[in-house]
Amino acid sequence: MKSQFKLSAVTFAILTTFSGLAAAQGAAPIKIGIVTPLSGTYASIGQQVKWGVELATKEINDAGGVMGRKIELLFEDEEANPAVATQKAEKLFQSSKVDFLAGTVNSGSTLAVGQVAERNNRLIATSVSFSDAITGDKCSPNVFRVNAKAGQQSAALAEWLPTAKPNAKVFYLGPDYEMGRSTVAAFKNAAEKKGAKTAGEVFPPLDNKDYSSFFGQIRAARPDILYTSVAGNDTVRLFSQMTEYGMMKGLTVVGASGTVTSQNMSAIAQAAEGFLTGVGYSLEADNPENKKFIASFNTAYKSNPDLYGADSYGLIYFYKAAVEKANSIETDKLRTAMRGLEWSTPQGKKTMRAGDHQAIQDMFVVKLTDGKFKIANRISGEAAIGPDNCAKF
Repeated sequence: MKSQFKLSAVTFAILTTFSGLAAAQGAAPIKIGIVTPLSGTYASIGQQVKWGVELATKEINDAGGVMGRKIELLFEDEEANPAVATQKAEKLFQSSKVDFLAGTVNSGSTLAVGQVAERNNRLIATSVSFSDAITGDKCSPNVFRVNAKAGQQSAALAEWLPTAKPNAKVFYLGPDYEMGRSTVAAFKNAAEKKGAKTAGEVFPPLDNKDYSSFFGQIRAARPDILYTSVAGNDTVRLFSQMTEYGMMKGLTVVGASGTVTSQNMSAIAQAAEGFLTGVGYSLEADNPENKKFIASFNTAYKSNPDLYGADSYGLIYFYKAAVEKANSIETDKLRTAMRGLEWSTPQGKKTMRAGDHQAIQDMFVVKLTDGKFKIANRISGEAAIGPDNCAKF
């Protein structure tokens, strides 16, 4: 009888184990919607977002998923257009029943989709949008940002100014929408605190085809530095036209971290040589996570990652860590778990600030030298983050 009892107990344990595995394997996937530009002037940014989230998702799924559930990605093209982004987000929430949403690039899209998330009682996170307002005066309890905001980039770049270009005259050129104006405002504020003088500013429309009409105003201002926050194909047109019109001579060009990336660098070649930016990611970041990430990214896509790919990769691991901490994908529990969460990324450790849902991370100043970004300076995450200006929750 004893031996029969032991056999029955062992059999029960084995059956319980197999039934548990079967339940985990048969569990419905966690659906994550990715609303990102897959066409238009920001398509190259959307490509990095797609690669980053896909790589992280494959790694997580191959390792067993999140709490035994696989991640399923559903992509929608937002065309860098807030009106389109809100329609696609609503579709993902209502029709596809996604559990979480990410990928927004255009800052206006992120702000608009955040309102959609609130209405649907779901959470979103951006890995690209720069506007300080997203985690500032227009913050939302349902919106998180895992990438560096404009203020963090500007704080890093402004640290470079007093030594390299003391009392410099700076002219500003940004695309005429939320991101363009907020990045200009952020760097202007940081630069003026370091002794820089403002020489002027212009805001061409997004997807502008001809920048030459602004060159007379820039020349007349005689700046030492041009700061720009154009991105994607707009960068190619701006830098190419400035070279053609001889605008680059004697001018130092600096800008937002998404202005010159691996996606548009080859198209502007020497025109971008010497470009400086404050950025939250560098291929030169010396840590095991980054080395592994770069190798995996190159193997998968035959291309180097840029900050968009790195931050989007880190976003999926942020979500995984939060779900495991909350032991749930339910909105209220997940929101609580995300606040104050520390997680590993290719940049090193990041911490999600509880008050405004802004990631704290170390920042770099990098300079484009011989076609590669080289680290010129670094400041700590605490020094770059700035005050918590969210008062809505």
